[in-house]
Amino acid sequence: MPEPYKKTVLILGGARSGKSSLAHQMARDSGLPVIYLATGVVTDMEMKERVQKHRNSRPQSWLTRETPYGFSHIDENWTGKAILLDCVTFLVNNLLLREDKEEAAYHQLLNEFIYLFEKQQREGFYFLMVSNETGMGIVPEYPLARTFRDLQGRVNQWLATKVNQVYLVVAGIPVKIKGEI
Repeated sequence: MPEPYKKTVLILGGARSGKSSLAHQMARDSGLPVIYLATGVVTDMEMKERVQKHRNSRPQSWLTRETPYGFSHIDENWTGKAILLDCVTFLVNNLLLREDKEEAAYHQLLNEFIYLFEKQQREGFYFLMVSNETGMGIVPEYPLARTFRDLQGRVNQWLATKVNQVYLVVAGIPVKIKGEI
């Protein structure tokens, strides 16, 4: 079993599956100070309301870092903390729209995650990531949506190879699909 400060967890699920709730509970249960990496970007009133709802659901003691385009600008020390990234999906979306090419976005995403995994090895922190499983639905009608779905799937696969544990959350029920039971 990995040391608590080297543990990495990926939590996958569909929209409103309960994946963020599970991640929040795991962060609280760790007993560690929590830093929340927020990747959402407010683009309209509905998104503004979603972001506010997420903010209200977090304990006030949690520190929030806005990271809509990545993490390599972060230089603070996270030793002995729980780092909760919610969510990978918004980061994928943000970088795909900014880069405008799937391969460029994919390589930028890998660079950002490599930075975090290397930071974790140096500093030692409990690392939780939330991501949407987008490949279980219908094939999207539009090219950009298909590109996004494919990119999200590639990133999820890559992350799953790097972490100690993977959970799939369906209807609020977490199922561990990788790691010690």
